[in-house]
Amino acid sequence: MSDQPLLSRLDLNLLVALDALLTERSVTRAAERLHLSQPALSASLARLRTHFNDPILARRGNSYELTPLALRLTEHTTTALEAARRVFESQATWSPRDSTREFSIYGSDYGFATIGSEVSRLAAESAPGVRFRFMLHNPSIVDDALNRLRSADGMVIPHGYLVDLPYADLWRDGWVVVASESNEQVGDELTMEVLGALPWVFTYQSRTAFTSAARQLQQLGIEPHVETVVESFLALPHFIAGTNRLGLIQAGLAHVAESVAGVRTLAAPFDATPVVNALWWHPVHGRDPEHAWMRGIFEQAAKLVSSRLHPSALAAGRA
Repeated sequence: MSDQPLLSRLDLNLLVALDALLTERSVTRAAERLHLSQPALSASLARLRTHFNDPILARRGNSYELTPLALRLTEHTTTALEAARRVFESQATWSPRDSTREFSIYGSDYGFATIGSEVSRLAAESAPGVRFRFMLHNPSIVDDALNRLRSADGMVIPHGYLVDLPYADLWRDGWVVVASESNEQVGDELTMEVLGALPWVFTYQSRTAFTSAARQLQQLGIEPHVETVVESFLALPHFIAGTNRLGLIQAGLAHVAESVAGVRTLAAPFDATPVVNALWWHPVHGRDPEHAWMRGIFEQAAKLVSSRLHPSALAAGRA
């Protein structure tokens, strides 16, 4: 009850003003973004400074910088705005065909190139006003998934990275090795000795960001010499063409890798653990009928992705 008097004195429009100020770091640009006059937004900034007992924007020469408190508020403000939007967009009855909701999904370029494209197509057929926003994740977003998924609708990522969140399994995939056609040290088949001797391009490499196949190499006693790390599966073949490097990519993307001139894919000389891709979300979305519809679209798309995988991809992903 002690919070109610404070909240009752607050104007939710201040949250919108705060978000614009934190994003633009300028009263002038924030006012233009919100289609307000500069004096009106200056008045909102004055109220925010009084409320937080902090300048929020501090002048540094000819520009402004966010104060330490403002930096901490940045993520909270985005989350609060998204939560408020969801509250006021909720409806007693919901029709996909009449909806204009935007669903935001985190994932990798691999996920977007496979299931993301199918989800977008299926949604357009049954809900033409619905929009999807596919956002690339990174290690910090994955590590903070519980908080990130409060303001986003889901994250497409394989099992092994997230825990204690609801999920729906989507499709399975395997791994293939990418090599340059000009690499004379790679024959028609790979050996473990070759994997240990040649340099590598990895997708992600940190304590919490890694691929299961790359981690498996280390478990098999091979410590790859990693020359390059790129946080993109689709870009990986470009770092291998014309070199003696090797890389690992999901078998479902083998045709994409092979479309890069001078690159080929080969079966791994070890039984690579398959990728079990899933859609994860925050429990707060569990009873949302719109979110349930979205999850259904992902499940439909997953069946299409599985049916269109090349037989070699299915074999590589079989447990």
